[in-house]
Amino acid sequence: MSSSLKEVAARAGVSARTVSNVVNGSARVSPHTRRRVQEAIDELGYRPNLAARSLRAGRTGIIGLAVPELHSPYFGELAGLLVDEARRRSWTVIIEQTQGNAEFERRLLTGDSGRVMDGLIISPWALAAEELTATAHTLPIVLLGECSSRGKADHVAVDSVAAADEATTHLLGLGRRRVAAIGLQPHLRNGTAQQRTEGYRRALQRAGIAPRPEWERAVASLHRADGARAMTELLGGETVPDAVFAFSDELALGAMHVAHLRGVRMPEQLAVVGFDDVEDGRFSHPPLTTVSPDKRQIAQRALQCLADRIYSPLNQVPAATLTIAHRLLVRGSTVAQAQACE
Repeated sequence: MSSSLKEVAARAGVSARTVSNVVNGSARVSPHTRRRVQEAIDELGYRPNLAARSLRAGRTGIIGLAVPELHSPYFGELAGLLVDEARRRSWTVIIEQTQGNAEFERRLLTGDSGRVMDGLIISPWALAAEELTATAHTLPIVLLGECSSRGKADHVAVDSVAAADEATTHLLGLGRRRVAAIGLQPHLRNGTAQQRTEGYRRALQRAGIAPRPEWERAVASLHRADGARAMTELLGGETVPDAVFAFSDELALGAMHVAHLRGVRMPEQLAVVGFDDVEDGRFSHPPLTTVSPDKRQIAQRALQCLADRIYSPLNQVPAATLTIAHRLLVRGSTVAQAQACE
């Protein structure tokens, strides 16, 4: 039999109201108290009566998560972390795959999809900032990724410009001067490729190197096959690059596959950096140097933003823009002796 809320409060040495605030995800609880209450909840096996709570509060206890691609390793890993963190709040997560379809993203944001949700976390690909702004107040939402709502909705993202600059600077610091970029996406409006291109170019210009258009390869998507095609084109040029910054780990892995088939030695002849720190990159040969966003922190902060908005009267919490930390993990695709490094 599940323990009661009062029993949890007694075990944690706090009031029943404090336990309720922790269960509901309220920000009005200190991290130390929240940990103590969560430990008591776990020890006693407390499970809130979701049906009764929903009737009292007029909420469902269900939130939505909309990502472009579930088969993408990055979005798959992030979705898993968000589900784990939501379970700690006794929330159920409905996951939608938008495939970057503007109409589907629009329906989710306006609540016309038929889903009954208390709030939505979405990584938009198709909608421009103006439309995100126009729909931001119809449903409590949190935006993930580089597409900003210009201060009209909560936004959680990594600084892709700074991260791309750091990745490119790492390659330049190794003495590479023919640095190509794979991942430009002029057909998308989400800002990811634009920001990573900006950081790449900024690093080159700071080093006194003019960007070369023929070494900036556009792709239809950020998948392995796209990276392989781009690498094939780069190796077919009159002058081949000695380094590649790929805008995703999938692109980087596809590029490395082609380089290996062509007999290009990595990192001696070609150094490669990816972006996302997906699991496959740790087990490639050589292991992939990558920009690693703090995905767990993205999940935690996004859910806290959504909780603050859901539990705020009339959704009146000021919009927050949160920049999540990243780090460059140097591995064997750029530094031979770093094969086992994290």
